[in-house]
Amino acid sequence: MANFPFELVSPEKLVYAGAVSEVVVPGAEGEFGVLAGHAPFVSVLKPGVLTIKGEGKVQKLFVRGGFAEANPQGLTVLAETAVPLADLSGGKLAQMIKDAQEDVEDARDDATRLKRQTVLDALKTTAAAIEADGRAAH
Repeated sequence: MANFPFELVSPEKLVYAGAVSEVVVPGAEGEFGVLAGHAPFVSVLKPGVLTIKGEGKVQKLFVRGGFAEANPQGLTVLAETAVPLADLSGGKLAQMIKDAQEDVEDARDDATRLKRQTVLDALKTTAAAIEADGRAAH
């Protein structure tokens, strides 16, 4: 499988830069996979798990906010939040879920509530994915 350049950038740092064989991105319209030579495409990110495949290994990160731009030359993802799933300890993720639940409860209008509920749902999905990943590893 051909490799292509990929960069994942968050406000804090360049999270990942290198040649990869495939990236699965949680787009607002659904997950999509990017391979070498992908047609030009831009998508808003939805909170979820971004999967990077390359160099014989798979890396999974929780991403939230931002967008992805694919073109025949490569893929760039700019994310407000990008945290490796391995770094989301049970306690840290549980706190993020608790904070998101409070944000939903504090919403003053339906549009804000819906947006915050989407984040909460993505965090819960991420927690389930981490749990399933942990069970599969054993």
